[in-house]
Amino acid sequence: MSQGPLAGLRVIDAATLAAGPLIATWLGEHGAEVIKVEQPEGGDPLRQWGAQKDGVGLMWKSIGRNKKSVTLDLRREAGQNLLRDMAGQADVIVLNLRPSTLQKWGLDYGSLAAVNSRLVMVHVTGFGAGGPKSDRPGFGTLGEAMSGFAHLTGSPDGPPTLPSFMLADGVAGLTATYAVMMALYHRDVHGANGQLIDVNLIEPLARLLEQSVLTYDQLGTAPSRTGNRWDISAPRNVYLTKDGRWLAMSGSAPTIAKRALEAVGRPELTRDPRFAEAQQRLKNATAIDTIMADWISARTLDEAMAVFEAANVAAAPVYDAEQLLADPHLTAREAYVSLPDSELGGMRVQAPVPRFSDTPGSVGHLGPALGEHNEEIYGQWLGIDAAGRQDLRSQGVI
Repeated sequence: MSQGPLAGLRVIDAATLAAGPLIATWLGEHGAEVIKVEQPEGGDPLRQWGAQKDGVGLMWKSIGRNKKSVTLDLRREAGQNLLRDMAGQADVIVLNLRPSTLQKWGLDYGSLAAVNSRLVMVHVTGFGAGGPKSDRPGFGTLGEAMSGFAHLTGSPDGPPTLPSFMLADGVAGLTATYAVMMALYHRDVHGANGQLIDVNLIEPLARLLEQSVLTYDQLGTAPSRTGNRWDISAPRNVYLTKDGRWLAMSGSAPTIAKRALEAVGRPELTRDPRFAEAQQRLKNATAIDTIMADWISARTLDEAMAVFEAANVAAAPVYDAEQLLADPHLTAREAYVSLPDSELGGMRVQAPVPRFSDTPGSVGHLGPALGEHNEEIYGQWLGIDAAGRQDLRSQGVI
């Protein structure tokens, strides 16, 4: 890990659950030293989140990769003081406490910057600072609802649909990760101080859904659910094959849409005014869907994919987890790596993305045990002697 492009960068992950910790995970994959700060009793709730094996949270094992875990009760003044001491030696700190809590505990950016003017602080909240909802608790579900995602997702005659994975958290985490790199560039290249990065769970995802806002602003219409169609291209849907599998197709580029029509034996439609131009294809999307669905339903997934691949049509099978892990292309790219683990024996996790030619990311270890690195961090980082560490333990601070 010391050879990564972020080697020498010290990051404190004092956030919980998904968005904040993901930022630190991605920085850690590329060489940053990441200290995960957790409550002494139970740790980050992420440890109990989702699927478990023998009481070990599987999601924690992946998001906790490459991190060092220390316990610290931030509800105590002594714990708050210790975190400020750690921030004095760090480059980045990630927090997701409510703004009022940060102020009350003296962990707001002004207080931490007074200790370390070079510190970059990421504050992840449900709603962001400065508005009437800034101090309300928020989770990804609320971001997926308020961003407009749920409104656009699902069948036209069905309810708004929420994703069954951490979409808003992930998009917010990715957004904040590149923001950290920009803040560090500004600090290190331009000789500036650190700064505060304010990110919430609504706005990053809403940015990806901006087309609906643009449409409403300019045309006065609010897009609604269209199932698996999308009102920018046709064909675009998932289709059931003869052997009960699903195939996804996108005709986003005009040349690809024409190839799809030719591949299913309808080359004459590429010259038909109803299908020859993108806007006309959209108006006749139902007819295109019927053509594609009828052709695909008469063939197995392998048969249909063989035709589409030969014709350079943008089509792909819809995978479940087993099929994803077995895909020969992803296997060749080593998209998933198996790591040993003291609690699970071993587990496959996704390798770091994106890929770098000279400084590739890596996964050194999976999520550590709670407080596994207390002695190292409090002893070596902060210089607290053995008696002092024992005193902190006896008080329940660590």
